[in-house]
Amino acid sequence: MNKLVFSLSVLVLICTQTQASTVTPVSNIKIDQFGYKQTAQKIAVISNPITGYNNTATFTPGTTYQVRNWVSDAVVFSSSITAWNSGTTQAQSGDKVWWFDFSSVVTPGSYYIFDVSNNVGSYRFEINDCVYSDVLKAAMRMFYYARCGSAKTSANASAAWADGACHKNTQQDLDCRLYNNTSTVTALNLSGGWHDAGDYNKYVNFTWSTLTDLLLAYEENPTVWPDNFNIPESGNGTPDLLDEIKYELDWLLKMQQPNGSVLSIVGGGSASPPSADNNYRKYGPANTSAALTTSGMLALAAIQFNAIGQTTYAATLQSAAVNAYTWAVANPSVTFNNSGLVGAGEQEINGYDLFAHKVAASVYLYALTGNATYKTFVDNNYTQVHLLLWNFAYPFEGPEQDAMLYYTKIPGATAAVKTAITNAFANSLSTNNADNLPAYTNKTDAYRAWLSNNNYTWNSNQTKSKQAIMFQSMNQYSLNTVNAANYKNAASGFVHYMHGVNPNNKTYLSNMAPLGAENSVTQFYHAWFKDGSALWDEVGVSTYGPPPGYIPGGPNPSYALDACCPAGCGSASNNALCTSNVTPPLNQPIQKSYKDFNNDWPLNSWTITEAGIYTNAAYVRMLSKFCTSGTCSVTTGISSSIRNAELALTIYPQPAQEKIFVKLYSGISSAEFLLYDISGKLLYSQQSTLTDGVAEIDLSGLSAGIYFLKVSAEGKSETRKVIKE
Repeated sequence: MNKLVFSLSVLVLICTQTQASTVTPVSNIKIDQFGYKQTAQKIAVISNPITGYNNTATFTPGTTYQVRNWVSDAVVFSSSITAWNSGTTQAQSGDKVWWFDFSSVVTPGSYYIFDVSNNVGSYRFEINDCVYSDVLKAAMRMFYYARCGSAKTSANASAAWADGACHKNTQQDLDCRLYNNTSTVTALNLSGGWHDAGDYNKYVNFTWSTLTDLLLAYEENPTVWPDNFNIPESGNGTPDLLDEIKYELDWLLKMQQPNGSVLSIVGGGSASPPSADNNYRKYGPANTSAALTTSGMLALAAIQFNAIGQTTYAATLQSAAVNAYTWAVANPSVTFNNSGLVGAGEQEINGYDLFAHKVAASVYLYALTGNATYKTFVDNNYTQVHLLLWNFAYPFEGPEQDAMLYYTKIPGATAAVKTAITNAFANSLSTNNADNLPAYTNKTDAYRAWLSNNNYTWNSNQTKSKQAIMFQSMNQYSLNTVNAANYKNAASGFVHYMHGVNPNNKTYLSNMAPLGAENSVTQFYHAWFKDGSALWDEVGVSTYGPPPGYIPGGPNPSYALDACCPAGCGSASNNALCTSNVTPPLNQPIQKSYKDFNNDWPLNSWTITEAGIYTNAAYVRMLSKFCTSGTCSVTTGISSSIRNAELALTIYPQPAQEKIFVKLYSGISSAEFLLYDISGKLLYSQQSTLTDGVAEIDLSGLSAGIYFLKVSAEGKSETRKVIKE
């Protein structure tokens, strides 16, 4: 949704409408590409890159910045900017940074930030209290696409991502066999559940963080969850969040054996789309950790389903949770070290992690049943949970910290234990850990979403969301009300980081341009949306690209080519891949250690861009706290004032390669498209019927450069700049 700067000749030749002002957007001015709630803290980040892949894009900002209305170009706010840390280059980003605070702008509308001296601006953004509603929906719909064994119909997935039911063939999930004995005697129906990440494996233990975040997202803010996310269960009277969770819970119930034990994993196979996967699937045996994970998650889920009156289903969950816990207590040391026998990666947990799962299960079972046995276990063991043992809260132990805090609100919980837990958490968040509130009040991060260097690891985007959740928990449990605004604003910094306020100017959700994010993720590592797929590889290159709402792992300074590089990868062609351009993410400042790519071995993009259910779950919980209760009528990215005043459209991706997509709003079904070169020569003319409001424009025959696209419909027209790489 860029405003444009044209030469006079181009204006005369192709621009038939009048705008109050035109401006070129630059990546140096970072804003939340979706926007802000009306009374939210709003701070744009302006950058001058000093080190890293973009250090040639130097930028010296002017002293005066403005907020301008996107339609009228009227100036609604003007102020100076403030240098971060007296102009120091931040090591994590490699940037010099300035902040522009425009929090006083609260009127709903569509805006952009304008640098007066340089005559450049930001992407367009919205201010309204419904600004994140559609974003939350897209991030939750990722779980629908991750469903195993369920067809994705055109009605629910659109024609772009429709697919038949997967893994229903011989020796697949309806006929799944034990990993070391594939005779029919071991066959079980283990269908359902979510594919975990970029592969099609289903891990019981990896649901711990995922379901904790989703179930607490509902309990902590139930009124923001509607029944209209366009999944098969929409309209059934149950919030779609709980419907989606139930799809996973039903699979966990299938994984439980009659004696209460729980199988550990289902895995195997890879194909695009999932319905094309004919590989045999196997399951791993029961283990103690899977039983404790399942016990805790089913107990927490039973609380939520009881709360909405689904008591029969809640009773089923409760019985299964108790049986799993009982089996785990009687069988405390049963393990299954997967080591690639069934699925990628080790799913077993033991030692402290196993203990933490048992404590969490005890908390939720006590909250559900009131049985003193579970309370006694918590009271006798809580001091050995790291939060209490270390007096240290940090984002890698979110689920056990959540369980500890949950205990403090259970009627009948021991008062002294409650006090010890809340003191440990509150003290660590407020004063005892420089990574928590002090990082916000001391302005430690130029991009306002601080993680320490050692916390930028695999899946840093999940870690970012977890850090925000910790701040939100301070307000959820009213642990330091004097600083409530600081905790809210600190958490919001992580939301804005995920939406584009980062050194890469990247919204870390896939294919979100139709919802207002002009520079969102175009590709990520996934078996369905794999490198080379003609349909689903990359937005603007493949026919569709991946669906909206997937969140990649994020910046990871530990990224490296496979150890076989440069000459030991089995063939000359494989070795040649080692010379591919992977700078970035290699050799970058920490926050710039990212790239939109989905290449397989030996480039191993999964350490940067693999999308997982746990990553989306953490983000969903974080974002839901900034969503508005009730029904929102404003479509994110396009406010009602915009729809009435101009031809509202989005062009993506930008820059483009082989094609662009043009999304028109307000129900427009047909439009004329005229493409001109920089001299004003007409290159392309097309009258198109739109599919779901979207038209596709082929750029494959054009050389790299700048072009102008004029779009006309319903008596209105608008001209936008198009860049082809």
